[in-house]
Amino acid sequence: MGMSVTISAATEADTEQILKLQYLCYQSEAQLYGDYSIEPLTQTLDSVRAELTGGTVLVARLGDEVVASVRGTASPDGTARITKLIVHPRMQRHGLGGRLLAAVESALGAAGPATRFELRTGHRSEHNLRLYRKHGYTAVSTQRVDERLTLVTLAKDADANGATGAEAAAFAASA
Repeated sequence: MGMSVTISAATEADTEQILKLQYLCYQSEAQLYGDYSIEPLTQTLDSVRAELTGGTVLVARLGDEVVASVRGTASPDGTARITKLIVHPRMQRHGLGGRLLAAVESALGAAGPATRFELRTGHRSEHNLRLYRKHGYTAVSTQRVDERLTLVTLAKDADANGATGAEAAAFAASA
């Protein structure tokens, strides 16, 4: 009998696992852009702890192991920003990223009157761009960071409940 992945709010006890997973997951991004000094690879444990108290942080667990995570914040203007959606390489391409994205949209919508969701990724990160487009996001702007990296901002409107999709509704009911 296999275990199922569960999604829930992160706790202080998850901080170290989130940081280690983040470090693992962002290796491919660093290689893609030829830059190992990117913020997700240099972030400190204390900084991750601060994100837990200052926003919404969700984790996906397989048993006791954190295998995915996502963070987000909701602004008073109704814009919810989603960051650092990470999925362990062995768990990728099984729909977990989409489930986590829907769950954070629901959680951020419940935290306030979210009217819009925004996220950013690098222009060469095709897997990320494909996932976000599949979930209704469209590119709204780009920002050239340097000769190697252009950040693409993607956005979508929230529905009347601040959530999107049946998966998000199911998460909200269980949270």
